Amino acid sequence: MMRAALRAGVGGAWHGGHPGTPQVALLVPVADATQLRAALSALTGTPATLLVPPALARLDPAGLRAATQAGHELAGQGDPAGLPLLEAAAGQAVTTWDTPRHWRQLRDLQARGLPPVAPAQDPSPRPGGLLRVPVNELAAGLPTWRALGYRPVPLRDLPERRPGRPRDLFTALYVRVVEDRYARSQGMIDLSQRADGVMRVAPLNHAPPPLPLPPGTPTAELHLHSQRVVGLASRGALSAYRAYQRSLRDVGRALQERPELTGAQAVFAVTLFHAPLAQAGFTLLDLPPLRARWYGLGFRLLRAAYGTTRSPSEGTPRMAWMPREEFLRRYG
Repeated sequence: MMRAALRAGVGGAWHGGHPGTPQVALLVPVADATQLRAALSALTGTPATLLVPPALARLDPAGLRAATQAGHELAGQGDPAGLPLLEAAAGQAVTTWDTPRHWRQLRDLQARGLPPVAPAQDPSPRPGGLLRVPVNELAAGLPTWRALGYRPVPLRDLPERRPGRPRDLFTALYVRVVEDRYARSQGMIDLSQRADGVMRVAPLNHAPPPLPLPPGTPTAELHLHSQRVVGLASRGALSAYRAYQRSLRDVGRALQERPELTGAQAVFAVTLFHAPLAQAGFTLLDLPPLRARWYGLGFRLLRAAYGTTRSPSEGTPRMAWMPREEFLRRYG
């Protein structure tokens, strides 16, 4: 109950930032002076938000000052009673606190005007998200996240940082109950690990109409990462188009490397985002009217779940498709 309330913004809990930016708020819990020194070493050149207990103000004030001088944001954890001493030792205002463990602590934070951090939604980075990382995982994680296009920053520097709201909880439930369950049932291959990755692909043992192929032809169905696409599209059409192009190359590699896709004779998608696919060389096909209305209803519900009522491409879904050899010639 507490975790759900925080994700819905109770107490002003931080949710994240703009979902179309490569920045991710890096939160590093620090339990003692040894971990603080290890974090400062691992984070050389990468400012982050360090979640520190007020007791460090007495145990390692020099370490806290070093963290401030290195550009790190200090946030608290545990009992906030020592907040004044923590701020004095660190030489910076502490304006955020770690996720509270019980309602009494949340009320204490509210009384002090300290917004807490909402619980992490997953252990992997997501654009504009909160990434909570133990000290001992920083050395391996930092180069990996940068290679994927992410830019770790302190929470205070996250673009369009905002507290949670009830819709965020609804979106999280929708993803878990609907999208994640559907992805597992379809054997979906997620190709969206990069900060601008927007594609998922499902291997099918048939060719659904109106594809001009025999019904039993294996195919590969593209699915867009809805939240990622909405965020990129809000930054501009060029950002979304470039993300499409890079993600299609990811699909090309998957067609050649993933055994479940080796037999796919066509790549297709049923989507409202068909204009960028047409620009990328896909052929557009009209869906049967009843099927188009059914998909259109589904996409409207999807947009409502992600908090946008604006149609990102067209109001009517269409099928975009390309034969395998042509796709690999362009994107393999």
